Amino acid sequence: MKLKILATIALLSTMSLAAPVKAENPAHVKQLLNTRACANCDLTGVDLTGAHLIGADLRNADLQGAILVEANLEGADLTGANLKGANLTGAFVNSTSLNAANLTNVNFTEAQLYSVDVSDAIMADITLDGASVYNTAISVGGPD
Repeated sequence: MKLKILATIALLSTMSLAAPVKAENPAHVKQLLNTRACANCDLTGVDLTGAHLIGADLRNADLQGAILVEANLEGADLTGANLKGANLTGAFVNSTSLNAANLTNVNFTEAQLYSVDVSDAIMADITLDGASVYNTAISVGGPD
């Protein structure tokens, strides 16, 4: 019995010492912020709240779970990017390419989506509460 208790305590103590893990590649984050060019980068879970990513090259980047709250993505190229589960609340997405991007579970609450190319994009379960959508092939569907 004492052995089980000691084993449990040892396991729990090692788990509590584990540091939180960041998924994104820090070098890729630095590259993006310095050059606005980061095609094929691993930016999984990155927090880019309020970032000015005007004209950024994020083709085929992995932005799964990224936080892009109030980010400016005007003219950015996110062709083929994985944005699954990303938070774009209040983001400014104007003349942006999301062509062939994975937008599954993306939160566009209060976002401004103007002239966005979403050709061949996966758009399952996106949130558009309070979003402004103009000249963009996103619509609210419902039962027939």
